[in-house]
Amino acid sequence: MDQAEQLRNVIKKKSREASAGCARVLTITSGKGGVGKSNVAVNMAVWLRRMERKVIIIDADLGLANVEVMFGAVPQYNLSDLIYRGKSIREIITKGPMDIGFISGGLGIAGLNNLSKDQIVYLVHSLAELNEMADVIIIDTGAGISDSVLEFVLASPEILLVSTPEPSSLTDAYSLLKALYRNPIFSRDKTKINVIANKVTSIEEGDAVFSKLNSVVSQFLKGTIDFMGMIPQDQEMEHAVRSQKIVSIEKPSAEVSKAFQILTNNFINHKHETITMHKGIAQIIINFLARKGI
Repeated sequence: MDQAEQLRNVIKKKSREASAGCARVLTITSGKGGVGKSNVAVNMAVWLRRMERKVIIIDADLGLANVEVMFGAVPQYNLSDLIYRGKSIREIITKGPMDIGFISGGLGIAGLNNLSKDQIVYLVHSLAELNEMADVIIIDTGAGISDSVLEFVLASPEILLVSTPEPSSLTDAYSLLKALYRNPIFSRDKTKINVIANKVTSIEEGDAVFSKLNSVVSQFLKGTIDFMGMIPQDQEMEHAVRSQKIVSIEKPSAEVSKAFQILTNNFINHKHETITMHKGIAQIIINFLARKGI
């Protein structure tokens, strides 16, 4: 069994143990950049904290560090420090606002494909400790269908795919789903895929995002996806992004913040409720471990 497969099994095991009080693992991804994936991650984390859930975000969007920018915190250590410098899992967790923890992948994560057997074992045991520290672990991946993204997505039992109404975003979201469904390792029966329509100007536009994706997935991939909700285009979000703030903290009563609240409720309660919008309102862990026997 290679390293990537071991890590996938560990992450899936975490989710299966959720009923026993272990962390629930959610991987947030997208077919292209700029669709608001990291904003979904941090705003959901805020509402999870308001629901008294302990949250840890693993920032796996290599090189961009979107989460730490929005949190306004510079991590002292990252995953490479855990592996190569003997730091513990607790030492590499940085505290953000509202006591949300996050782990930076760091630029050194790209070298993790050279891990030895002992390092893999240490990594697996360290990641397992997160179960005792969090109720929900959110993995914020990079965008696209590179190996580094697909390894995280394949590892997760719960996937949240973010798309906007733009044709290019829909096309790239479908490309990611196609790469996922056609991967021989992908388990249809043990993986739940939810879709978020982001930056929509009406309920109808949000519904259309899901309907288009659902149609092609059903027809060409013979697969099933679910709709978790939609986030409206909102000036408050744009202001928060420009100010490197989190809108659900800065403007909790804003329409976009309430949409994130509903989205988080849908996630926790395994159901779908929609936001109220006025029509026309303008919203695992390790990357590509080399496949080698250990």
